[in-house]
Amino acid sequence: MSVPAPPDRRRPSAVGRVLPLLLLTALLVPTTLLFAQAWRLTADDRDLAGRERLGVEYLRALAPVTEALVDAQSAAVAARPASGAALTVAVEAAASVDARIGDELRTQERWAGLRARIEALGARGPADPEAAFATYGEATDLLLALHRKVRETSGLVRDPRSDSFFLQDGAGRDLPEAMVATGRLADLAVLADRRPAADRNRTAAELAALRVAALAPAGDLVSDLRAAVDNSESADLGPSVLTPLDTYQRAVEALAAHSAPADHSTGVDQARVAAARLDAQSAAKRLQPVILGELDALLAERRDGLDRDRRLTVGAAVLTVLLWGALGWVWFAAARRARRRAAQARRERDGAPPGDAPWRPASRGPEPRQLQPVGSAREPGTAQWGPVDAAR
Repeated sequence: MSVPAPPDRRRPSAVGRVLPLLLLTALLVPTTLLFAQAWRLTADDRDLAGRERLGVEYLRALAPVTEALVDAQSAAVAARPASGAALTVAVEAAASVDARIGDELRTQERWAGLRARIEALGARGPADPEAAFATYGEATDLLLALHRKVRETSGLVRDPRSDSFFLQDGAGRDLPEAMVATGRLADLAVLADRRPAADRNRTAAELAALRVAALAPAGDLVSDLRAAVDNSESADLGPSVLTPLDTYQRAVEALAAHSAPADHSTGVDQARVAAARLDAQSAAKRLQPVILGELDALLAERRDGLDRDRRLTVGAAVLTVLLWGALGWVWFAAARRARRRAAQARRERDGAPPGDAPWRPASRGPEPRQLQPVGSAREPGTAQWGPVDAAR
């Protein structure tokens, strides 16, 4: 009775051995690409938020310069002596900020030009009010241009969030323009009383233009801040911004009204204009740090959220690598078991015992002996023809 041979196990093909590795690689490549893209986008957003915070810091340093420069212009136009200490301190503080972050924001050239113009104004003195009004106007134009430069290079003008975008537009564009325009309006009202009667029509036209220049950015500021409050998720933004905003709006409207006399023969009420200007300047002084503080808080919160996203991305990448390594280990272990089973199958085909016993060649039985003549066996030492001789 013959024993059937064990079935021959089919050896896996090369494609079958390589296919799991290809699948693991195909899983790893898109995951790596997604991780790299998410990391790059998060890094870009994080860098933008960091540059925007630098812009907010620079705008915060320019706020005292704006206030002091407008005050110096009013003193020069009114022929009042001014110490200039506030402007000097504000310029030195802004210079230190520019020295630290101006290279990254690319503002050093513009700041150098503005600082040189301000230092020249300090040496000029309030000798000619009309010339001082024009010269200070050039300096404030440079200051507003620096505000625009800071917003552009820091990325504030490209802020992707609605609330922070409206806040930066209000603090970096509307409010400085409104402060400069209200100062010019009040100063031109002072100059209007000193001009001859032949220049009244020209002066009235200039006052009307400055009223529009003061009211327009003030109205834009109101629109921007209300839009920021409506689009913000912060519950503290509304109360902290809207209350000083209402005060500032009423002060600017009062200044515009007092600078437009009903009777051109009586001129402008200088006391009311001065009081309204002080109210507007005081409200702006309280409002600007509030706006910049809220903007900086939103940017800091956004950067913290991006940092959390980066940590989650790194954690997901590490988990993916661990899973890929586990799958690779499973595939490697399966491949080793497959090779062992194939080697065992070959040994069984060759007659080797199963298991881990070492392979030895099968026994062939006793060695065959040569044929001998019939009869008693030859004694050792007997000659080859001894039996034949004995018979004879």
